[in-house]
Amino acid sequence: MHIHFISDLHLCADRPALTAVFERYLAGPARAAERLYILGDLFEYWAGDDDVDDPLATLVASQIKALAGAGCRVFFMPGNRDFLLGTDFARRASLEILPEPTLIMPDEQPVVLCHGDSLCTDDIAYQAFRNQVRNPAWQAQFLTQPLAVRKQIIAGVRMKSEEAKSEKAAAIMDVNTAAVTALLREYGFPRLIHGHTHRPAEHSLDVEGHVCERWVLADWREENGEATGEVLVWADGKLSRQPLY
Repeated sequence: MHIHFISDLHLCADRPALTAVFERYLAGPARAAERLYILGDLFEYWAGDDDVDDPLATLVASQIKALAGAGCRVFFMPGNRDFLLGTDFARRASLEILPEPTLIMPDEQPVVLCHGDSLCTDDIAYQAFRNQVRNPAWQAQFLTQPLAVRKQIIAGVRMKSEEAKSEKAAAIMDVNTAAVTALLREYGFPRLIHGHTHRPAEHSLDVEGHVCERWVLADWREENGEATGEVLVWADGKLSRQPLY
């Protein structure tokens, strides 16, 4: 099988070069994949599927739909920035929304997927916030508010989040070893692929005598008008990284 994994693109109107990299990827390298898994934070923020007039959302939906139409199944797992992305956008983009975590079996090898923020259990304040906003009742209530109000609230939350990050130790915002171990044990000691931490790396860890791999996806970046991305490629039963420009 030929499978691609990406996460943490953080697409927004203020980063057009990054959107251009994504467009080139979907029209080019992604066409070689049988499946594409987007493991969260495709967008910098998502206020609701009813934001149908947003040009960026319209563009991204059409480009993903074109990829799906070319024969690549596209899967999306919500991240901490776009957890409100729902079934209406999924229909527009011809993608499938996945629960977190999800176990897949490429070439009959078990791989568990997650965004990654659920594993950062040392950040107690964030986990409390995550539990609140992932609650279906909270989401339903939040989505009843006018779109403009939702965007204002999200902007305020993002500002507070950035301020909070500057005051936290780096280790607190990384995954917790015990949380990773528990997840690997629950799913039969598979490979683990996740994003969120913006710390791309390959880790090997011994879990109760089982050697497991943890692959951290790279975040996509734009600086001074120059943008870069990365896709993790599964081919011939192995994983490798492919840079995107």
